[in-house]
Amino acid sequence: MVTAAIPSRIVFDAATESELIGTRPLSQKMALTIPTLREAGNIPVLLDRVRAALDPLKIDYEILIVDDDSCDGTEEIVTAIAQKDPRVRLLVRKGQRGLSGAVLYGWANTSASIVGVMDADLQHPPELLPKLVASLQSGTDLVIGSRYTEGGGLGEWNPFRKLLSAAAVWVTLPIQRTGLRANDPMSGFFFVRRECLNGIAFQEEGFKLLLEILVRARLSSVREIPFAFGQRYRGASKANLKVAVDYGRLLARLYRSRFGFKQAVPVRSFD
Repeated sequence: MVTAAIPSRIVFDAATESELIGTRPLSQKMALTIPTLREAGNIPVLLDRVRAALDPLKIDYEILIVDDDSCDGTEEIVTAIAQKDPRVRLLVRKGQRGLSGAVLYGWANTSASIVGVMDADLQHPPELLPKLVASLQSGTDLVIGSRYTEGGGLGEWNPFRKLLSAAAVWVTLPIQRTGLRANDPMSGFFFVRRECLNGIAFQEEGFKLLLEILVRARLSSVREIPFAFGQRYRGASKANLKVAVDYGRLLARLYRSRFGFKQAVPVRSFD
């Protein structure tokens, strides 16, 4: 277990970039980060399904559970599983909240050349993982589990929530890059090649890390794999007013950066 606090922005260090460029086939390590906040009831089922999906692929992978100090038994459950399977690791953040920050913290604590994220509530189906991996094996830089691609869906969301989601996607269109646009830039289920992130400062606050990657990372290809958003297995949604405020701040920052009003300045790199 690792316990630490991190700054408000994270910059991926380019120190390992020379080791990663030219290794585009999925022959190196892959790390899947799963942020948790009071998700103890989901962890055993989730990890069983994730490993069942990935093990037949015969790839080198690890699963990073990044817990925001839930104090609900998550640490004990993950520790017990990790003792039997060293591919499972527990990282605990103290005094911090935020999905994007948790994801970035997990990625900063792995040497994997491919990094990804999925939710802990089983609304992201682990059984989609082989399709995401297959896309990476074909050379894709960023592969997204998408609700808005043909064949995907939002599940049992009510009409108002669907309208809000559609509006949140619509306002991203001017800042997404031509040829690299995603139908679901709000997804929390994706993998990206680490070389595409090196040296870029990312906003820790909020839930929409993928959007910032789409706008600012060095990508040459993006692919979306459809899935239907499932029902929450256990636990409660973390969406609240602060999430909306953080999203608004991220949009403002990305619009300024995209159209040259203000450049984002890296404040920290990993040594």
